[in-house]
Amino acid sequence: MSYYLNSENHLDPGPIYVRENGQLHMVNLALDSVRSGLQKPRPRPFRLFPKGFSVELCMNREDDTAQKEKTDHFIFTYTREGNLRYSAKSLFSLVLGFISDNVDHIDSLIGFPEQIAEKLFSAAEARQKFTEPGAGLRALQKFTEAYGSLVLCSLCLRNRYLVISEKLEEIKSFRELTCLDLSCCKLGDEHELLEHLTNEALSSVTQLHLKDNCLSDAGVRKMTAPVRVMKRGLENLTLLDLSCNPEITDAGIGYLFSFRKLNCLDISGTGLKDIKAIKHKLQTHIGLVHSKVPLKEFDHSNCKTEGWADQIVLQWERVTAEAGKLREASEPRRAAQRFYSKRTRTETPVKCPMADSPTNSSEKLQFYKEDAPDCHGPLLERETAVCQESKKSKKRALEGPEQDQSNSSQSSKQKYVCLAVEDWDLLNSY
Repeated sequence: MSYYLNSENHLDPGPIYVRENGQLHMVNLALDSVRSGLQKPRPRPFRLFPKGFSVELCMNREDDTAQKEKTDHFIFTYTREGNLRYSAKSLFSLVLGFISDNVDHIDSLIGFPEQIAEKLFSAAEARQKFTEPGAGLRALQKFTEAYGSLVLCSLCLRNRYLVISEKLEEIKSFRELTCLDLSCCKLGDEHELLEHLTNEALSSVTQLHLKDNCLSDAGVRKMTAPVRVMKRGLENLTLLDLSCNPEITDAGIGYLFSFRKLNCLDISGTGLKDIKAIKHKLQTHIGLVHSKVPLKEFDHSNCKTEGWADQIVLQWERVTAEAGKLREASEPRRAAQRFYSKRTRTETPVKCPMADSPTNSSEKLQFYKEDAPDCHGPLLERETAVCQESKKSKKRALEGPEQDQSNSSQSSKQKYVCLAVEDWDLLNSY
């Protein structure tokens, strides 16, 4: 009995009976108090699951992301009776959604089918992957490197200088553009985007609009340096708009002679002095003739944002427009500060010349190539008048002595061959 009382790990044998004077007595109830005093308290058994655990409670405790992933695999619709009905998505849509969520981690999309890539781009756009700060740029670069003009073939950023300043890296990622409109953006000669125009990624640009961008002769020289020296860059350019840039003079127009494929040119509103000489040079060097009637190629209706990423560009414009409205909301406070301040500030609103009244046709300096099939501006009457003027100019040129022609041809060759010190500096910068 003492051994049983002192043992700790001994199992409970059950009730104990003692025979005394021919009668049985149960003694384990009386010994419970003694045994509890001698033995240590038993530790509580270890539970693998908490008390009250059930599968339903575990399902209810899932977070929102897990619940979203669980329901993302189904398509929920309503029947005519108003009952909720769900059906499982196809394996293709599930894989497409997973890849679009992690599109910025893809190594390359080169060689991937275009039909599936377009669906992948739309899925990533629907999930707003391109709006993320870091991953959006990487994802956009994956598509532009593989598909080029399919992502965006034409980009119109007319009067969108805020979009350019905030989304410059995204804009630079677009490749194989054929039409680019940067009118009224006030870029200047030293802007990073102007330097990017000379990159090989934009050698496919055929139409370039740079109206009212505060350009000068230095900007034109920088833009044409790769074409003049290395025969690359904007060598496929057929339409160029440099109007409303008063800092461009006669010397800057001379850099445009390297664009041999140029069919339409607009230099209205520039700082030209000898207009007759410029007309003659453009006709003799690259075959461009002055137009008496405004060309419809420069009405800024042909260049539109087209491609897979057109909605992304529209979203950029919406975001910048909302930011502009917030700035306008604080304008009354600024007006009050100017009213009570001692200094008088004179601020003139920046307006694009495109919004102003159109100038006379005589003031337009628009040129076209007669034999160019892409230029639809000239009419029959204008063609005859221009042909007569060209014949007169040819007669004047033929009346000169042959020696002058040989000297002029040699001098023109020397202009193309000899390089100035500034051109060599530009070459070293590239």
